[in-house]
Amino acid sequence: MDDFDTSGIGATLLRNSSATSSISENSRRPLLSSTTDSTRVSTSGTSLTESLSSYNRFNQSPVPQIKAPSHVPSGIGYDLIPPSGSDVKVSLDSQAYDTKTARPWDESGDPHGFGDDRGLDHLLDIKRRLGKLEVHDPDQDAFDGVGDDDYFDEEDEDDSRFINLALLSHIAVRLRDKVPRATHVKGSIPYPRAFTGKDIVSTIQSIIQREILITLGISTNDRRIALQVARSLQNQLFFYEVEWGGRTLSDSVEDVYMFLDDEVPGEGEAGPSNGLSEGFTELPTGVITVLTKCYSPSCGEGGPCYSYSCPKRGNVAPSVVLEPTPSGPEQSGSRGWKQTVTQEVIESIGEREVRRQNIIHKMIEKEEQFVQDLEFIDTYFIKALRRADPPIVPLQELDSLIDDIFGNILDLRETNKRLLESMYVRQREQKPVIQKIGDIFLTAAAEFRWAYPVYIGHLPVAEKRLKDELESNAEFRLFLESVARLPEARRLDLKHFIGRPSDHLRNYPVLLEATLKETDPENPDMDFLSAAAQAIRNLTSVAQLRTFQNGMARNPNGPKDWHQLVSKEILEATPKQEQQRQSVIFELIYGEMEFVRDLETIESLFIRPLRATAPPVIPRDRLSAFIRDVFWTYNDVLVHHRKLLDRLHEIQREEHPHIRSITAPIYDAALNWQDAYMEYVPHYPISAFRIQEELGNNPAFKAFHDTCQRNPDSRKLDMKAFVFRPIPRLLRYDLLLGQIKKMLPAGHEDIEAIPQVCDIIKDLGKATESGVATAEKKVELWNFHANLVFKPGEAVDMDLLDETRQLVHTGKLLRPPDGNFELSGWTELFVILFDNYLVMTKTKERDGITKYYANKRPIPLELLSLVGFTELQQQRSAGIFGRGLKGTKEGKEGKEPKETAAGTDPNGAGGPEDSRTVWPCSIHHAGRVGGLYHLFAESGAVRGEWKQKLEEAIALRNLVNDSNKVFEMRNLSENTFVVPSIMGGTSPGWSNDVTFTGKVTCSVPFSTADGRGLVAVGCAEGVWIGLRSDKNSLRRVLHLKMVTQCAMLEDFGIFLVLADKSLFAYHIEALVPSPNSPHAGGSRTPQKLNGTKDVQFFSVGTLNGRTLIIYMKKKGMDSVFRVLEPVIGKITEKAKAPATFGRNLFGGSRSEWFRVYRDFFLPSESYDLLFLKAKIAIPCTKGFEIMDLTDFKSVTIPQKDDPRLASVARRLENCKAMGMFRTSENEFLLCYDEFGLFVDRHGDPNRVNGVVEWEGTAERVAYHPPYVVIFDSRFVEIRHVDKGRLVQIIRGADIRCLWDGRGASLPAPVTPGPGGWDEMGSLEARIHAVMRAPDAQPNSKVVVQHVFELVPTVPLYTPPPLSAPATGGQPANYYQQQYVPQPQMPPQQIQYSQYAQQPQYSQYQQYPQYHAGSPPHSPNANANANVMQTWR
Repeated sequence: MDDFDTSGIGATLLRNSSATSSISENSRRPLLSSTTDSTRVSTSGTSLTESLSSYNRFNQSPVPQIKAPSHVPSGIGYDLIPPSGSDVKVSLDSQAYDTKTARPWDESGDPHGFGDDRGLDHLLDIKRRLGKLEVHDPDQDAFDGVGDDDYFDEEDEDDSRFINLALLSHIAVRLRDKVPRATHVKGSIPYPRAFTGKDIVSTIQSIIQREILITLGISTNDRRIALQVARSLQNQLFFYEVEWGGRTLSDSVEDVYMFLDDEVPGEGEAGPSNGLSEGFTELPTGVITVLTKCYSPSCGEGGPCYSYSCPKRGNVAPSVVLEPTPSGPEQSGSRGWKQTVTQEVIESIGEREVRRQNIIHKMIEKEEQFVQDLEFIDTYFIKALRRADPPIVPLQELDSLIDDIFGNILDLRETNKRLLESMYVRQREQKPVIQKIGDIFLTAAAEFRWAYPVYIGHLPVAEKRLKDELESNAEFRLFLESVARLPEARRLDLKHFIGRPSDHLRNYPVLLEATLKETDPENPDMDFLSAAAQAIRNLTSVAQLRTFQNGMARNPNGPKDWHQLVSKEILEATPKQEQQRQSVIFELIYGEMEFVRDLETIESLFIRPLRATAPPVIPRDRLSAFIRDVFWTYNDVLVHHRKLLDRLHEIQREEHPHIRSITAPIYDAALNWQDAYMEYVPHYPISAFRIQEELGNNPAFKAFHDTCQRNPDSRKLDMKAFVFRPIPRLLRYDLLLGQIKKMLPAGHEDIEAIPQVCDIIKDLGKATESGVATAEKKVELWNFHANLVFKPGEAVDMDLLDETRQLVHTGKLLRPPDGNFELSGWTELFVILFDNYLVMTKTKERDGITKYYANKRPIPLELLSLVGFTELQQQRSAGIFGRGLKGTKEGKEGKEPKETAAGTDPNGAGGPEDSRTVWPCSIHHAGRVGGLYHLFAESGAVRGEWKQKLEEAIALRNLVNDSNKVFEMRNLSENTFVVPSIMGGTSPGWSNDVTFTGKVTCSVPFSTADGRGLVAVGCAEGVWIGLRSDKNSLRRVLHLKMVTQCAMLEDFGIFLVLADKSLFAYHIEALVPSPNSPHAGGSRTPQKLNGTKDVQFFSVGTLNGRTLIIYMKKKGMDSVFRVLEPVIGKITEKAKAPATFGRNLFGGSRSEWFRVYRDFFLPSESYDLLFLKAKIAIPCTKGFEIMDLTDFKSVTIPQKDDPRLASVARRLENCKAMGMFRTSENEFLLCYDEFGLFVDRHGDPNRVNGVVEWEGTAERVAYHPPYVVIFDSRFVEIRHVDKGRLVQIIRGADIRCLWDGRGASLPAPVTPGPGGWDEMGSLEARIHAVMRAPDAQPNSKVVVQHVFELVPTVPLYTPPPLSAPATGGQPANYYQQQYVPQPQMPPQQIQYSQYAQQPQYSQYQQYPQYHAGSPPHSPNANANANVMQTWR
């Protein structure tokens, strides 16, 4: 008995014996093992399970192999032993090769030779790529119900208990029951109850598909297994080809088959026969090993069991050999029609019919070649790209690339395969002479309508993506070149292949018309051919429209006018006015396409390259902010216009060439895009400024910008043009819709609708105007910020980037020359008035950019006053030695100036003006470097406008300051402290009606043991103490003269007073008794802490946990310091009876309450002493001396010879050191009387522009974190300690600081955390001051002094420090972190970065240690050493 192995499925066909149901493990070998046939070809190859799994992954599978049984007669099924030289496939390592060409052979068994993996791969692609396209097969209508659903019906489930699909006989029985039968025609002969090869394969596939899933755990649509089972049944004569041609069964409709024993119950009846005929006594036999279940009874439906040979493990290795496969139906593609018919047939028809049949035959050949090309694209391009290892295209971009290049080409393949199949059926039915072909093409044209226009319209996108990928991906380019060298490619590249459908569609009408020309007029195919040609021609027009729409106006040679998309016949039949209306509609649609294309280009041309470029064109930390600021919400605008364009395209496809109306979609879009335009349009000035600023400051960005402008997609437009595109496009609709309205016929509905749309668009344009004006003002502010140039070291932070900042006015004013000679001429100033500063500049333009060079220090509006705005106009002198400004000729003789032509109006309105006539408008700056500025306007109207703007700005600034001040004045006294007025001439002392207290010099707050909050105020006539909450409660408690300083040690109950250069200590209970005080029992006798009257100042603080009092005596040019420490036991003990009142009144020559801790001195004049965390700081003539009291080592900061301080080195010598405050963990602010300097913890400057200029001259500085308060006698300026920015000015007269936060029991000043300063800070008052009462009478004999404290305010709302208009929900500190426009400063000689990595060292003087009680001595002036220490 011969064994027969089919197609790798392991079907053991036992022709002469009944099917066996017992399968041993040994039978689970590669397909069939024959014990009698020694010529069997067996090759170890990939298992079937692995093969099917690999197909699901789009990989190449091994070719099944078949060996035919010896008893099958020649001419039926296969040629058993092919003759020498024939085309036979053999198995070599699981890969089938053609013995002649040594090339991979078609494994599908398909007679057309459409490429390898055809059966499985195209179905998988259909499932994956064409999920929405249902492939319709008329020949399979009767079979549609046969499948998985029927397999699971109730009747089949009952029969399934007795069916084993691993047995070929059982499959045969089910095939007879389920195969759809119908009347099929072949060679003009009808065959009832017949079926095609495709019917057989489909039926077997539906039978075994579920069994494969259960047995192998693999879900597959591979029809090759079913095909080989069908061929096995054919070889055993279970059914036969009706013409007995000996052709191998294929999965197609070319051949018709019937069962040998099938009875004919009726014409056209389909279904199983009533039973087997009496002559048929046996079924085909064999075992399909791939469908056999595992021999192990424990193997379930889950994963594989323990057995190595379990089918679910995929270890079955089939080994079969396939027979040669014909190239096509009767090899029709290789011969002409005349070679396929006999001479008698040719002679029986006319010459005209011969030509017609040749054309039809040629059409079939072209269709075959076209389908082969589509299969070639799928096999050698799409699948090859997917299974390439390593990948040719990044995996994340692969699907997008395939979609863009190949589009829906697989849809075309299916539609054309159905067309070719229908042509094969017609060829089979009517051969040798095909009578009708037009009806097939007419049906195909209906199918083509849903596939071809989409594909052809997508071609521009495909070609562009292909071009871009070829330019950017060298591997992809090499891949395409290798494919083009294949013989099947016919030396054609991918661009030609993807253009084949368009060319093929255009050829259909030509061939159909040629066929129509040769068709007999009596032939009914005439009408079908004519209709099919017209339908496909219309389809070509639709495809052309699709191409136009998908081209998005990118093709410069594409249609740009309506008449280019319509035929000549339609154009001639359309009235002239309608042609013009359609042209305007086309222009609107075309313009919308250009607009949407430009918005989409922004992403590909600018945004993605900016993010991907390495090194980055813009630093990464501000790249996202730049992209957001420039392109803003363009994507929202794009979304609305993309929807509008889609609707316009849809209307165009439905109504072309005559569109009735496009008003409805525009109306709907105009209602929906208002929010997007209201957000985008006002932001455009900011976007343009960001671009221009980056171009001016970033050469790398400028180079990138120029490169983008040369890109063909940009059409030579720059970035600003793309950002500006939505604004003119919005205004364009009104113009186009107005033109359409003029050409409407009477009664058209758009006559009323178009004005409504235009009104909506106009209203939107007007609504954006205010936002644009605000943004332009903001941009103008930023432009001044970027282009204001100060002298080195004199930059002023005017906070121009603040969200609330406003530009009030700008203009030209004239300044006369200094002195009496006009050698230098008059100076033209460009004056800028912000809402917080007035800036006088000189302009200079270069490279199209105007720079504003500050001529004078910017004037805060709080310190600005107007003078001379009412003076009469004057004339500039013409002579070079003329004196200043003169009025008229009589003016220099002391006479009154004549009235000018303008009359007596000081603004000179209404009369002619001389070119040399100027109008005075002087202003006064109350600052340190200010004074009176004489300015002149060129006309009275200009002066009047300046006066109005200045008054409004000053009033608004005062109002804003009142609303947003950081400190509020709260009086501690009202009329208590009075001094005589200079006008009155009364000497200090007692008066009849008032007590003169003298000048207030100091104060300190404290609390008593019983919780009363008190304040002590010192003045020339003593010390007053009262309640802080009651400004009228102050009473004098000490009658001391010349009190200059006081402090309170609450922990010890000691009140310290410096009066007439003597330092006294009092028990607070002696001054303000408290019943529950812990110090109530202590001595009430005051003690004098110094010997002689030579104490200049003292300071109280805590150092290393110790409370210390340090006072300074002046000895010559040296400063001698004594450090005292309170002795708690001595303070609380009972006072002893004094020996004599005079001697013991101040505790003798030595205090018992304090002991001397240390003594030291400095060889320079000292002004103050400050306690740091671990050291002390002494402001002196040398600067700031930082000293450690443990060893008296000290350093002087800053180092005046530091090159980074060259610009202020001279000022450091002349200015007085005032205070030193911590701004961060590693930074301090050194305060002098004219400026502040930022240094690090080593005393070195740590900022490029680290100098902060005070507006006034500091007489005292105080610190209330995070603000530093500078006291000038005329005003108090308050600055943020972090950047030195001016935040508040308090005007007054005779202002003095009384208490700066030291000398009281207050918590230490806070330091900023990692997130910076808390703007709230401490809400407890830390500063006291005094000023002359603002409401004093002009001629009053007394002057009242108001003592007040600066109380921090609680801000109700803190605006974002730096942001732009309409931040779109960005955080408040967004612009502060992401974008800070930089002013254009002259290049600095020294940059901080040059010293960032240099070792920090200085040469400091080193002092010897002093012991308590030892006399001070002068340190060795030559003992200099490098001290590398960190001071605090």
